[in-house]
Amino acid sequence: MAPAADPPSSSPLRTAENNLQPFFVLHKASLRKCTGKTRRRIDLSPQKSDGYADISGKNLPLETFKFLWSKTESIIKEVLRNLNADVFGDICKWLHESFDAIRACRALNLGSVTRPYPIMNGASNASAISFRQIFTALLFTKNMEFVDDILAFEDLAVHLRSNGCYVAKLTSSEFSAKNGVGGCLRTLLRQFLMLGVDAPDMSILASWYSEQDEKPLVIIIEDVERCCGSVLNDFIVMLREWVVKVPVILILGVATTFDALRNTLSSNTLLDLSVCEFSLRTPSERMDAVIEAVFLKSCGSFSIGKHISSFLRNYFLRHDGTLTFFVRALKGFDKDSISLKENMLRDLPSLQRFCQPGANNADLSYGLSELRRLRKLWSLTVMCLFEVGKYRKITLLDLFSETLEPEPRNSDASDCMQLAKEKSIVCAFQKVRDLPPVEIRKLLGNWEVLTRGVTEIHDKVKELESLTTTEETRPKREPKESSRRPTARNYINEHKERSAANEKVVTFLQCLVKQYIQPTENLPLNEIVFFDNIDKLQTALIGDPRRKIQADLLESNKLLKCSCCSKNYGGPVPSMHDTSIMYTLAQEHGDLINLHEWFHSFKAVVSRPTSQGKKRSKTSPSPKKRKESNEPQNNKTDASIQYPPLFFAAEFCRAVIELQITGLIRMPSKRRPDYVQRVAFGL
Repeated sequence: MAPAADPPSSSPLRTAENNLQPFFVLHKASLRKCTGKTRRRIDLSPQKSDGYADISGKNLPLETFKFLWSKTESIIKEVLRNLNADVFGDICKWLHESFDAIRACRALNLGSVTRPYPIMNGASNASAISFRQIFTALLFTKNMEFVDDILAFEDLAVHLRSNGCYVAKLTSSEFSAKNGVGGCLRTLLRQFLMLGVDAPDMSILASWYSEQDEKPLVIIIEDVERCCGSVLNDFIVMLREWVVKVPVILILGVATTFDALRNTLSSNTLLDLSVCEFSLRTPSERMDAVIEAVFLKSCGSFSIGKHISSFLRNYFLRHDGTLTFFVRALKGFDKDSISLKENMLRDLPSLQRFCQPGANNADLSYGLSELRRLRKLWSLTVMCLFEVGKYRKITLLDLFSETLEPEPRNSDASDCMQLAKEKSIVCAFQKVRDLPPVEIRKLLGNWEVLTRGVTEIHDKVKELESLTTTEETRPKREPKESSRRPTARNYINEHKERSAANEKVVTFLQCLVKQYIQPTENLPLNEIVFFDNIDKLQTALIGDPRRKIQADLLESNKLLKCSCCSKNYGGPVPSMHDTSIMYTLAQEHGDLINLHEWFHSFKAVVSRPTSQGKKRSKTSPSPKKRKESNEPQNNKTDASIQYPPLFFAAEFCRAVIELQITGLIRMPSKRRPDYVQRVAFGL
């Protein structure tokens, strides 16, 4: 983050400005235009960027990006860690209960720790057999891609270690046919004993554990579906034989259902496991938590438009609900952030629309305060809608995308077109009308917690709470009086009273939506936090390697920064690389390139004398030195060397092969052996 250029002062205005920092701009670059299906020449003219982006320093955007993304990434990790905290707590509680059950039947004999089981009499045999099973926690991750579970299992291991457990974490790569059970045991001993073992054996682990404090031994296997079934079977059988001496407890990560474990392990091995099931949060729940933390609670950092939100939503759904890809997309547009100094803020178009020409520091401070206030009110309104949407299982991601519509909103639910366009919001209004009094009070209680600190909304919520409470505590009619009236009429009157209270809540919610759900583009100084450039985000995620290759070949002098090719004015010169010369000459052809013409053009360029070869040799004033200077020199330039004809053919063939490898041309076919085809044009 770059601070303002003015020196700090103790004035109230300067203090207010400092409290509004940091602010960031998500730069909206100019869009690329496609004029036709294909273009024969690549357009590499420098694109015009916004003025305030050109003024910023070279290191300023990178420093701002590092600061902003480190803050965002820490928020995401903290949210996901807190989201799994209750599940981790349940696992830890079950784990200690299981360990106490194992310890209750253990008959540890230090002289026989190298044998799997102590010799038992008939009385203790039955109870011991029941504990030959391994206590196993089946943790359902509910993810199609394992990449989302890496952080969850790391946090689980840290949580268990902090609660007095010895933890070893194994991946599916250890359970391969190549490594076998020995490789798994070797990794296990290395993590528990903190040293390498050449000949792994369970007796080593048993001897080590007998010398330690009695704590649970936990083995986490992250992805059971990807493990080799035979190796995992043998590993579990080995652990079962030593379960009394080495009280191991397993935690198996499963992405789908229990059937995945049944398909991986044999039926006999499944009988050796005493399974208890746990589940992590679903991908949609994790996504809602990230949306709430990043875009709603920390609303001062940045904001996105409708196009970006739709792209992120589709990107999340198309990758099977993988949160990691969503975070990668989030980082893609976050990388375009730059800091603005005070003099740049005054030139923003949104500030010019809301303030008089020549805005001073007071206008700037008011604009920043208003931006933060409106963004906070917008976030609170979205969260109030989401509390209603929970009754209809509306995700925050869908609701968030819907509230970013740039058009003005109409809260009339009778409009069919508006119902189709704003389905989630209208459904939320209708759901409030149908809620019973108990749920209405619960909803208002949640709103009261959300709106604390925002007086203009919190007071109205308190009024609605008192109104519903008054109607609920209203004295009922006497049974005799009420029995004289028909039951249907009593039901209608109660329904009318409930509908009147619900309608007041709906009216309040509609006022919030109409007043505070407005496009970010209409806010003053929205350029500081707003980003909606879909093309730039797609380029950051997907990349454009073919265009980059073409640009580097056509402007190799800028990439290599050599002085010999600096003044080529877009044309080929002999000092350029052969592949660059070839591709520059290819721009003069169409879809098909004649090899003979291409070769002769290449030969004419590379055999052209350079300016260094045309320089006259310096003469010396003395005859002796002049005589020496006229002698043939050994240091000849490349242009003065007479190459054989096959040399140019070899260089030409090598350049053609390089262009084929990069995917820019297609080699000649049997039908037309004297032509190559261009595959890529200006993209």
